[in-house]
Amino acid sequence: MEKILVIEDNQALATMLSLKIEAELPFEVDVAYSLKEAQLFVRTFEYFAVLVESTLPDAPHGKAVDAMLAKGMNCIVLSGNMDREFRNTMLKKPIIDYVAKGGVDDIDFVIATLERLSKNRQHTVMLVDDSMLFRKQMKGMLERLFFNVIACAHGEEAINLLQERDDISLVVTDYNMPVMNGLELTVAVRKQFKKHQLSIIAISGNSDEEVSAMFLKHGATDFIKKPFSKEEFSCRINNTIEALENIAAITNSAHRDFTTGLYNRRHFDTYMKQYLKQIHETPESFSLVMTELKHPYTHDEFVTFSEILRSYLQPNDLLVRYSDEEFCMLLKQRNAEQTQQLLEQINRYVVAVGMEAAWGFTCNFDNNIDEMLNHVDMMLYNAKKSGTITGD
Repeated sequence: MEKILVIEDNQALATMLSLKIEAELPFEVDVAYSLKEAQLFVRTFEYFAVLVESTLPDAPHGKAVDAMLAKGMNCIVLSGNMDREFRNTMLKKPIIDYVAKGGVDDIDFVIATLERLSKNRQHTVMLVDDSMLFRKQMKGMLERLFFNVIACAHGEEAINLLQERDDISLVVTDYNMPVMNGLELTVAVRKQFKKHQLSIIAISGNSDEEVSAMFLKHGATDFIKKPFSKEEFSCRINNTIEALENIAAITNSAHRDFTTGLYNRRHFDTYMKQYLKQIHETPESFSLVMTELKHPYTHDEFVTFSEILRSYLQPNDLLVRYSDEEFCMLLKQRNAEQTQQLLEQINRYVVAVGMEAAWGFTCNFDNNIDEMLNHVDMMLYNAKKSGTITGD
């Protein structure tokens, strides 16, 4: 399990932070009450992040922060110092954030920040800017937020990479660039990706107020005007990624069955339209299978049956809960003989665990998905009446 190091001389606060982190997040916590103790910890262990008090008895004036940064630690500074100049000095350092120790809300903010940083590792950000210096600065800020970062010097390079990769969640682009400026890049990206698929944040020092409006009208998710603070940049980036995740969660929920976690009929209908169009252009064999348990079953048996089905499928196959009782499987690159053999294999296992199922399938291609479903449903009906597996 990954670890967090808390460096805090206030034992009550350190204990509260430690207990709350371990209760709410998948991290183990070590606590050091001085810089000397902290240095012993970092010699022995690796840490996801370090929460470090800016003023310790043996390390006043931010010396503990400097010591941890020198060791390559990812630091969130905790401080009771409200002096604006001191705060700005800390924020100029390569830290993640500066958090005032004011109460329970600040502890909750630290917890939320750690959770956000952990999730950020799942996302890749494409940074597009022709200035090497500015590109390097922003790349550092993004990496300190735990994003995977790809840096590009201009829009055409970015477009080419977007066509090659499917793991990019966010594009951060400058406005004034040679070859293709940020607005032209935004327009080009939106022709390929909708807002729920990919976010775009535009950055510009242009004083023309219409620039931000033009970006937002043409598909940018947000706009940041130069100069900006590290805190503003971090908040806007994190908020944009969180919004993208929320949309994905809502979309996923709408296409999933709550009981089994499988895709539902809505997803199946959308997927099959795209798949039939694809194989019309590039033909391949496939079979469509309908199955359901024959006798009255419990909730646990139903879920177990769905897990058995899932375990036998290839990664490119599709399994959905088609109705209250029926499951539908799309088995790619299989003919009737291969489908029959697979269903017999699955059925033997189903019988071995004390259940009984009926199976209907077809390998007859038809551009009309409704006709195919009606046909395979008839195969399932025949199987329930006359046998275990019926197909053509």
